[in-house]
Amino acid sequence: MTPTTSAETAISPLVEDAARWKWLLSDTLVMAKRSSLRLIRVPSVLIFALIQPVIFLLLFRYVFGNSLGAGTGVEYADYIVPGILLQTALFAASNTAVGLADDIGSGAIDRFRTLPMARSALLTGRTIADTGRNIVVITIMIAVGYLIGFDFQNGVASAVAAVGLALLFGWSFSWVGACIGLSIKNSEAAQSANMLWMFPLMFTSSLFVPTETLPSWLEAVADVNPVTFGVDAVRSLSLGGTDVQADVAGALVWCLGLCLVFIPLAAHIYRRSS
Repeated sequence: MTPTTSAETAISPLVEDAARWKWLLSDTLVMAKRSSLRLIRVPSVLIFALIQPVIFLLLFRYVFGNSLGAGTGVEYADYIVPGILLQTALFAASNTAVGLADDIGSGAIDRFRTLPMARSALLTGRTIADTGRNIVVITIMIAVGYLIGFDFQNGVASAVAAVGLALLFGWSFSWVGACIGLSIKNSEAAQSANMLWMFPLMFTSSLFVPTETLPSWLEAVADVNPVTFGVDAVRSLSLGGTDVQADVAGALVWCLGLCLVFIPLAAHIYRRSS
């Protein structure tokens, strides 16, 4: 074998890998565009996605704020808005579950399987599209937060990091929703199933009140709740404090753990359903 042939043999797998990743990226962007266009063509979905977190924010700020804000150590608007931002991002998991279940029920996934496209593109494209939707909703939620007295107190860079972390947390939980949607295969049932784990996680966390104000047995649960880690990190980045690095590190560990477990699981469920 000549030196030239040896070099070509070594380079060939690299070229094939690059082409494979380019193909995956292209198909993922196409599927993300498809999901985004569906959202634009049915604007009521985006409108209701905006209304729900605004209602949550106004209720907890003006109805429960006086009673719940006493133990937070800060103005309740500053306490609750970072929590609602993370809650808004987490709702992407429900959208992912419903969207994939609807695709299965309508036969769209069966049609996609007949096309020469990367199989994982459907899942990654859907989660990316839901993250894009979250960017729009969170931007509007920040504007509403400023209207009710919230303010980022730790600089522009930390504010951007807080939003980015909320989006990353929502994207990680989107893979939980993907597993639910692919398993249940019915949009209404998928939405209900998603709420079964989402609301307990939210209400047994530091999202609405400090965990120290909870009963001792529930505080122990809340302290290991992934939503607590996410909310504390977003809140620390938004308001500042001495535990910012530790809070962010804990949240990133949870994001990594969720991705390591649920991305392969979603891919496995998708392959088995083919």
